[in-house]
Amino acid sequence: MKAIQITMEEKLLERLDAYPEAGRRGRSAVVREAVADYLARKEAEKIALAYKRGYTAAPPVEFEGWAKEAAWLD
Repeated sequence: MKAIQITMEEKLLERLDAYPEAGRRGRSAVVREAVADYLARKEAEKIALAYKRGYTAAPPVEFEGWAKEAAWLD
């Protein structure tokens, strides 16, 4: 691991320190987990956007003429 410095508003730091888990595991562990969750969420958004663009870029496939080929049960 590599040590870094970050700047955080005092109120946010107070809120972090209010959680017992931050005391047990340490601030760094909680911040690492938060960053990992953030990056996973952003990656999922990126993938969802790629799917959306992929499915909207081309016109939908039409299946004209297949209705009369279907066998409908009564």
